[in-house]
Amino acid sequence: MEIKRLNIIISLGLVAIIGILIAQLMWTKQAYNLEDRKFNQKVNIALMEVVDKMTQGEASFTENPVQIVANDYYVVNLNNDFHPAILEHYLKTEFTRFQINTDYVYALYNCHSDQMMYGKYMSSHQEEPSEKVIQFPKHKNLTYYFSIRFPDKTTYLISSLRFWYLLTFALIIILLVYVYSIYTIIQQKKFSELQRDFINNMTHEFKTPLSSILLATESLNKQEAVQQNSKLQTYTSIINAQGLKLNNHIEKILNIAKNDVSGLSLKLQKIVLNPFIHEIAGVLIQKNENVKVEIDIDKDAEILADEFHFTNIVHNILDNSVKYCESGAEIKIFSVKDSKGLYLKFQDNGMGIPTKNIPHIFDKFYRVSSNKSDEINGFGLGLFYVKNVVKEHHWKITVENNMEKGITTTIFIPA
Repeated sequence: MEIKRLNIIISLGLVAIIGILIAQLMWTKQAYNLEDRKFNQKVNIALMEVVDKMTQGEASFTENPVQIVANDYYVVNLNNDFHPAILEHYLKTEFTRFQINTDYVYALYNCHSDQMMYGKYMSSHQEEPSEKVIQFPKHKNLTYYFSIRFPDKTTYLISSLRFWYLLTFALIIILLVYVYSIYTIIQQKKFSELQRDFINNMTHEFKTPLSSILLATESLNKQEAVQQNSKLQTYTSIINAQGLKLNNHIEKILNIAKNDVSGLSLKLQKIVLNPFIHEIAGVLIQKNENVKVEIDIDKDAEILADEFHFTNIVHNILDNSVKYCESGAEIKIFSVKDSKGLYLKFQDNGMGIPTKNIPHIFDKFYRVSSNKSDEINGFGLGLFYVKNVVKEHHWKITVENNMEKGITTTIFIPA
């Protein structure tokens, strides 16, 4: 269902961006056509002014003296002889007045030679190109006329629409980034599913022989020969203890894989902290005789939490404090309350954590590299699980090194 929904969202997003891009291209084309019409109108009006000034308003025309022969080629009928220098002066004046700031070339018709007489290349940068050949075809029906050509008209129009083209380019970049992002998300999802399937298959394959080992060990412990031999009892107890530890690790991995898919299912209930923490600490002390736990929590302190998962949080934190302590572990558990909420703190005398590693200790499969951590079995999933549970409860967890030795883990529970 999630994959289907993701595909629908991806498809809709892709269609929307392509639709916006097509609309942008159409708007850009319309803007270009509009700019082209505006340019033609300005040129037409400017040339009409040139005709009016050169004929001094005395010439009469049955039709518009300015003809657009091609997209960049204009022919202007004067019906009278004229001087090239005067024409150039009026062309400069009117084109400047109408802000036609692009290069142009003019040529005049010579009725004696029956050819177009090349005039001059007028550059907006005051630079005359050396190797430009401009074609001016002769008009069949006119005698006294000149022609104007704009060789760089297309470039001029495009430069005037640079904002539109930049916007279109930006949309294309956005589309490419979107496609790349979707491709990356799909690849990551495939990798995540592959990883989850591998973990599930691996752990299930481990659980079957492990269950047989534990069952066989339990039966072996009941045998009379084993009960009468202290060495055999020691060996079977080691097998049983290590088997249970391995089983706990496998269960932890399965729970993490399950939570990645469906999330944690919380059953919130009121928990009185003082007796709850005392009970968990008591179990820890029974397993580890050298551990000292001091609890200073208000007897009336209550929180709303999932009992099962909160038990695992406390157990994981205390278990890490014991494992990463070089001598007898001393743990102090206390609470601080203010207007914002309750701060539940776990302070130990362990080996501490390098400051640069603290931001990563809650990452999946992450373990701080040290001689002590190499001696301790684990997969780096305990604190990752703790972080997920805290997050699902909408709490916050932080870890900091103590002034002398050890760390303090703080869980903030909002009021």
